[in-house]
This record gives sequence, C-alpha cells and structure tokens, in this order.
Amino acid sequence: MKTHPYLPTGVEAIEAEMLKELGLKTIEELFTDIPNEVKFKGKLNIPGPYSELEVKRMIAKLLEKNVSSMDIPVFLGAGVWPHYVPAVVDAIVGRLEFATSYTPYQAEVSQGILQAQFEYQSMICELTGMDVANASMYDWATSLGEAALMASRITKKTEVVIPYFIHPERKAVLKLMIEPVGMKAIEVNQSKDTGEINLEDLKNKISKNTAAVYIENPSYLGFLEEKAKEVGEIAHENEALYIVGVDPTSLGLLKAPGDYGADIVVGEGQPLGNSMNYGGPLLGIFACKEEFARQMPGRIIGLTTTKKQNQRAFCMALQTREQYIRREKATSSICTNEALCAVAAAVYLSLLGPKGLKRLGEIIMIKSSYAMKKLKEIAGIKAPLFKAVHFKEFTVNFDETGKTALEVHKKLLKEGVHGGKIIKEEFPELGETMLYCVTEVHLKEDIDKLSNSLKKVLEA
Repeated sequence: MKTHPYLPTGVEAIEAEMLKELGLKTIEELFTDIPNEVKFKGKLNIPGPYSELEVKRMIAKLLEKNVSSMDIPVFLGAGVWPHYVPAVVDAIVGRLEFATSYTPYQAEVSQGILQAQFEYQSMICELTGMDVANASMYDWATSLGEAALMASRITKKTEVVIPYFIHPERKAVLKLMIEPVGMKAIEVNQSKDTGEINLEDLKNKISKNTAAVYIENPSYLGFLEEKAKEVGEIAHENEALYIVGVDPTSLGLLKAPGDYGADIVVGEGQPLGNSMNYGGPLLGIFACKEEFARQMPGRIIGLTTTKKQNQRAFCMALQTREQYIRREKATSSICTNEALCAVAAAVYLSLLGPKGLKRLGEIIMIKSSYAMKKLKEIAGIKAPLFKAVHFKEFTVNFDETGKTALEVHKKLLKEGVHGGKIIKEEFPELGETMLYCVTEVHLKEDIDKLSNSLKKVLEA
C-alpha cells in the first residue's frame, strides 16, 4: 500500500472525488480565505524520505539537547512544583480502566473510577477539615474563581477581598471569572516586614458588599499567615464567607483550614502524585462546609447501596452542571473534572497516609530552612525577605549584590543550576528578587551546589 487509505494525500482519484463532492476544482480553492501574500509558495526544505528507524535516531539526537529537571537541580516552583511521584502512582493511573474513557463515570459501567473519586474526595475532606469535597476542578485558579462565585450566590454580595501577594496569573483568572457577573476583587495590604495580612486594612476594606475574604496559607511567596484565625473572624463578623487557599503538602504539619474557621478551601493538587508535565494538567482542590454543598460547582461522587441493600455502590450524588440541569439552575459551566489527576492524588495520599504526609512536610521544612540558611550566609543576599516561617518557597533578594536577578539567573544556568522565578515585574517594591522552591526531591548536594554557584556568580 503506497498511502494510508484514510489520508487522501497521494491518490489523485480520491482527491478528485472529494473535490467533486465539495463542488471545487482544485485544492487551492479550499484556502481562498488565506491572503495570497502570506502563502508560502516555495518548496519546504524537508529532507528525506527516511525510514522509521532513521527518523527515530534523528529525533533522539535532537532530544539530547534538552535539559530536564532530572539533569540539573531545579529550584523553580511558583505554581507547579518538583515533587517525587512514586512509580506505583503512574502504574495505577496508567491502567486502562482509569486512563482511557473521557467520561468514565457512568455508574452502570464504572464503579471503579467512581470509587477512586469518592476516596479522593474523602481524603481531601480529611486534609482540609471540610465536610464535602467535589471530584476536582481544573486548577487552583479556577477553583478560586468558582469559590468567589459560590460565595456571591450564597451571600448575595458582589465583592471578594484578596491578598496583595497573590500569584498574578491566579488573580487574573479570578478577575476573568467574576467581573463578567458584576463582582470585583479588592486587594488588602500585607506587611512588607512579615507578609501577614494587615488586619486594620482588612477591617477598612471589608464592607456590607463583601461576599468573601480570601487568604493563602502558605502564601504565594512561601510565608505562613499566623493570623489566619483572626482573618476568618473578621470575615464572619461582617457576614462574609472565609476562603482559604492551600498547598496540600503543607497540611501534614499545618492546621487544617477548617480548624481555623474556613468555609471554603481551594488549592492546587499537582504536588499529590502528579508530575510537572510542562505545566499541566493541574488539579483544582475544592471543599466546603456541608451547608454550602448545594452551591458547589462540579460534581460529587457519593457512596450508597444497591437496590437490594446487600452491596455498596457509588454514584454521582450531585451534578450541578448546566448539561444536566436547567441552565438557570446551574452553579457553574465547568464541563469536566480532572479525574485522572484526582485518581493519582488518591493513590499518592493512600500510599503516604497521615504519617507519611507529615514526614513529607517535615522534610520540605528542613530542606527549605537549610537552603535559606545557606543562601543568607552569602554576602549581599537576603533569604528570605520576610521575617516569617516559610514552607517550601521563599524569596531571595539580590539588591545589595550589584547584580540583577536576571543576570544571576542566566549565569546560574551556565553553572548547571536552574534558579527560581524572577518576580520583579510582579512586585517591583521587592526589588531584584526571585522566588525559590525546595522540596523533598532536592538533595543536600543540590542545595550546596546552588549556594556555591551563587557565590561564584556573584564574585565574578
């Protein structure tokens, strides 16, 4: 066979038949919408033809130029973090029962995926201290947007108070989701010394129109919010809901948000058994108090019994998507959830258990504290900028070194180290600052290499 039977790119008879069916004479007539001046009229410089084996060798040669996080130590987080994914997680989510179907949740055929999502929801509730969790959302940003919309539906108010030091892309998604329905986000100041929410500024900005107050703990810049309970009390005194954003790997050590008054908890589940994958797909965590369950976006998987009540069974218990119910009754237009990522998170959490998650948090705290200690020993460097306890991420300032963060970053790459995220454009008042990330994957040797490389770069 000279050509693939379903790709009529080489058989003139098939091409002619298709053009006739379309009422056209030439292939060019299909592209009349493209301006003639932008069309490429030469011949593409594509070598070959080559055999499959030759192409495979050529691609392998090209890929050798790439440098992955396995080749050099990477200290970049800021929303997608390097964590270790046990092999069994990939082995289970790669099974065909989980990995194939787009909508693998019909109760009559997919009890397995329903049970996996139910287990995921149950563990998210335990982690966050909430009563109910949905079967996941796209990512932290969309979870936050949905939480703000949900708060507005419950309170009939139109404002959400957010921290100043928030991930700018997360803030952008939030505004994109709430502004079309007449809501707006109001930023509350945070201390430049400790990073904590300015409670007086919060009291001044919260109003009768405030639907919710949102904080992140740990924050985008890694510091912990020690006045989280007081923030929640201020929200509730003003009849607003309290939304808390979390990194779930911190919850083996930190109090669950439900224990300090949160009504809704959102966060990013990528650290729970999901690889970085060039930035996605991600896993949006969403949990809340039971009294708000009917206003949750997405779907909830429930546990019940069979008709004869002699076996347990899993089913879709709540699905407030417009596809299933009347459009005006839908709480969200979210079209799907991150089922496979949620299954990975369930497998990961079941492997670690409460003790393992606590140990993971301890390792991250110890290693990130060691990294901050090593870096602040270098002349001119401040690590971190904020006088606070940090988890996993911390700011590193180069103002007193005479070099810009970009210069340092480029030279670090030449030393075989990938530094953190440059945040000068996001928060200019923080100066030449980068956001560094240290997790359980970083060895002491990696952190020492970062420290030694920084010394070399700054002394050059």
